[in-house]
Amino acid sequence: QWRRWRSGPGPSPLVLLLLGALQKASAAVIRYEILEEREKGSVVGNVVRDLDLDLGSLSARRLRVVSGASRRFFEVNWETGEMFVNDRLDREELCGTLPSCTITLELVVERPLELFSAEVVIQDINDNNPSFPTREMKLEISEAMVPGTRFPLEIAHDPDVGSNSLQTYELSRNEYFALRVQTREDSTKYAELVLERSLDREREPGVQLVLTALDGGTPARSASLPIRIVVLDANDNAPTFNQSLYRARVLEDAPPGTRVVQVRATDLDEGPNGEIIYSFSSHNRAGVRELFSLDLVTGVLTVKGRLDFEDAKLHEIYIQAKDKGANPEGAHCKVLVEVVDVNDNAPEITVTSVYSPVPEDAPLGTVIALLSVTDLDAGENGLVTCEVPPGLPFSLISSLKNYFTLKTSAVLDRETVPEYNLSITARDAGTPSLSALTTVRVQVSDINDNPPQSSQSSYNVFVPENNRPGDLLCSLAASDPDSGLNALISYSLLEPRNRDVSASSFISLNPQTGAVHATRSFDYEQTQTLQFEVQARDRGNPPLSSTVTVRLFVLDLNDNAPAVLRPRARPGSLCPQALPPSVGAGHLVTKVTAVDLDSGYNAWVSYQLLEAPDPSLFAVSRYAGEVRTAVPIPADLPPQKLVIVVKDSGSPPLSTSVTLLVSLEEDTHPVVPDLRESSAPREGESRLTLYLAVSLVAICFVSFGSFVALISKCLRGAACGMTCFPAGTCACLTRSRRREGLPPSSGILRIQLGSDDPIKFVDVGGHSHGCTPLASGLSA
Repeated sequence: QWRRWRSGPGPSPLVLLLLGALQKASAAVIRYEILEEREKGSVVGNVVRDLDLDLGSLSARRLRVVSGASRRFFEVNWETGEMFVNDRLDREELCGTLPSCTITLELVVERPLELFSAEVVIQDINDNNPSFPTREMKLEISEAMVPGTRFPLEIAHDPDVGSNSLQTYELSRNEYFALRVQTREDSTKYAELVLERSLDREREPGVQLVLTALDGGTPARSASLPIRIVVLDANDNAPTFNQSLYRARVLEDAPPGTRVVQVRATDLDEGPNGEIIYSFSSHNRAGVRELFSLDLVTGVLTVKGRLDFEDAKLHEIYIQAKDKGANPEGAHCKVLVEVVDVNDNAPEITVTSVYSPVPEDAPLGTVIALLSVTDLDAGENGLVTCEVPPGLPFSLISSLKNYFTLKTSAVLDRETVPEYNLSITARDAGTPSLSALTTVRVQVSDINDNPPQSSQSSYNVFVPENNRPGDLLCSLAASDPDSGLNALISYSLLEPRNRDVSASSFISLNPQTGAVHATRSFDYEQTQTLQFEVQARDRGNPPLSSTVTVRLFVLDLNDNAPAVLRPRARPGSLCPQALPPSVGAGHLVTKVTAVDLDSGYNAWVSYQLLEAPDPSLFAVSRYAGEVRTAVPIPADLPPQKLVIVVKDSGSPPLSTSVTLLVSLEEDTHPVVPDLRESSAPREGESRLTLYLAVSLVAICFVSFGSFVALISKCLRGAACGMTCFPAGTCACLTRSRRREGLPPSSGILRIQLGSDDPIKFVDVGGHSHGCTPLASGLSA
């Protein structure tokens, strides 16, 4: 009972252009036919075979039937691919008296999203009998009525259509009347009684007839209407209308009481036989009296009920006019009322499918949703356009008739806008225009398109030496605007393979927080700077990363006391110094040279005479460490014990001291060895001597030319200090030395050695004598 075919010989170029706008949409419409009143579960057709779909993936792709009706008349069996009847199909209920009853369906499948159109034609069966609106009809006919006069009869109604609808009327056999079957403009049938022989009331005052209505079904169904004709006495002039057909137009929103048209009839008789009364004829359609009202005296037709262009565009009204005579005669006319459409129906938007969330890297033109728009109005009032607000990365494209596709029109960025609430407006072309609004929520899903970022590309960290292991050095906070796993950050330490010093031996890195802690105490004298890189890496697929450079600077603390290089003496021993007899003031006794392993101000040492039998006899240069006679020395001067303290410029300052035994040459006594100490040199003194020797040799070979120039300049009176930089160059500190508050050089050349040597500075110049421990004599 059903069949399928492709609609038309082939789509036009315009249809192809519209259909091409929808991704993977069907290029044809499948159509089926089925009889009404088929039982639930009856198979309509195999849509999977007809659409060339894969039956195995039908469940995964969620094939479903979408229609604009509130009831779901059809469903699809995912196992067989057959579309079957899901609800009762009553053609008369669905389509009324329309000659063709078609249900339009949309078949939607997902992954990928595809849309197909289908039509199911509901065929009529002869399941309704014709029926008359009354059980009996009465006609009053004057005996003066001439043969050929027509009398309209009650119209029968059959809700079936086509050949099953009302086809003809039959009249019972009689000698006065014949039956004429007429066809309206809408192809419906009505019957008229035609007088073929004059009536004679005196001979036969009444006639009994039977009118039978027949449809075209097999077998035919019928209905009968008894007609009782009463023969009246003659009224020789009947009313006549000035025209047999009236035409009028009225807006569908016309309020009750609106005048439509006025019919006019005249009667040549006088008195009651000439007075006319207007009324609706008996064979008007059902519902005419509810929509229109007729003035019995004036014949003015007005609007009574609510007109609806969408229900009926044309009303055919039959009006009769009768006089008031004893035997009233009547005349009939027809009024065609055209209902003019007004824009009284707003569009309706139905969202059939939404693809959300959408990846932020979705390509342009990705289908987000399918929308169907309907408007019950006609003409321009039913032309609908859809739009989305401007400035959004979405566009609406008309795909099929009354269908729109929502697509991406620009690049999405979840970090900028994670979600859109799209207000879609459907607007018709009527005046005034009516519109409808619906909201489609579109979420944007994240992809790993942003590497972790730190607030700065490099960090300079300053750490005082002698710190505690475990101290927090810095926190490398990185952020990732992505979400989920794409935003989870881990930190790792990057070190070049060719670097001698490993940063991991000094610091530890928390892989979750990026906090950098010290694993041991720093010693400025061993390590001044440490540079390493930290990588911040997310957990996306593929993962993204960024690096940041950390430069760690160790700050020097005053943790080393000055060490006396010469005169050399062990702790607790005296360093003898001899004076020629009768020396004058300013004679150089010796020069005390000391170094400090610290740097900067912590390494600048100063010399001071701490103890002496007679402090007025000797003077100590504060920065040069030279011990000179302050006054002429008498020849009988007894030995003088001088305690020289060497102090650095740190805060707090650290110091050491050396003890000198100064005596005249003729009074010099052999040095008594200190039996408390071993005569062998200590290991620290040997190492210090070795470092000093290596340093002096290196200075001689590298800086010989520089020394000559600087000493020459110093001899010209420009007292300056020499500072050597890591590049191997030297500079003379004169004015800048004084501006920085550094002590004058006093003719002493000071050389800075490498940072890895235990000796930081060596002073070269001046005069000194060897120092021998008081108890042990000279040592090598």
